[in-house]
Amino acid sequence: MKNSKNARNLASQADPLEPRHLDLSKAVRGKYYDRMQAGTNIVLIAPDLLDTFPDSESVNEALRGLKKIAARSVRPAPRPRRTASAAN
Repeated sequence: MKNSKNARNLASQADPLEPRHLDLSKAVRGKYYDRMQAGTNIVLIAPDLLDTFPDSESVNEALRGLKKIAARSVRPAPRPRRTASAAN
């Protein structure tokens, strides 16, 4: 009987996506609240981009450059055309 329990445990450890019971009896409410309020953001980078962006500074530098380019390329909204009936 003990062997079947061990086999079940090994099977559940093999699949990290399988739902499992979480013991929240010792959880602390708001433990990471201050850290979250500090504005820390986590972004996952696709594996194929890791050679281009090896650290957070390279990502931030690229995004700042893109922001500058986007700000320069924004065109003002077109003014509404006056029609012949509106001119009279």
